[in-house]
Amino acid sequence: MIEVKVLHLALDDKNQFPVVILESLDRQRRLPIWIGPPEANAIAMELQKKKFQRPLTHDLILALFSGFDIKVSRIEITDLRDNTFFAKIYMKKGDEIVAVDARPSDSLAIALKSKAKIFVNEKLFTDELDRLVSPQPDESEMSAEERARRVKEYLQELSPRDFGKFEF
Repeated sequence: MIEVKVLHLALDDKNQFPVVILESLDRQRRLPIWIGPPEANAIAMELQKKKFQRPLTHDLILALFSGFDIKVSRIEITDLRDNTFFAKIYMKKGDEIVAVDARPSDSLAIALKSKAKIFVNEKLFTDELDRLVSPQPDESEMSAEERARRVKEYLQELSPRDFGKFEF
């Protein structure tokens, strides 16, 4: 597992879906995950340190955890199967640790709100996008602008269906 942070949120111009970009702590790898608007809103509010007047769903979940003395210890983006990302939320109560299956978008919102560490399975970085986003040894002469242009071109050809199924 590779520890990552939420680099930023973007909007897929082609399909108008929010995309969360995760980046490894060494800044060498990035992973885009298309997410739903409610989760994007929760992530954006946390990144901007804004609070809603009333608890939103992820706030409510964390309040329930707190009421039962449960702490979120970490989240992991574990797999990509049939164009759908999978994640786990690891929770700790006393000496007991429990992992719960969850959508990456909800997991990320909960991790940000609880200040839990975020990890991604290394195998999820071994695709064409990783090669485009991460500088390669033979690209040392390529400017950051050129790498960004190549990534943008690649992302413009992708659709949310390339990374997961959505139901609204």
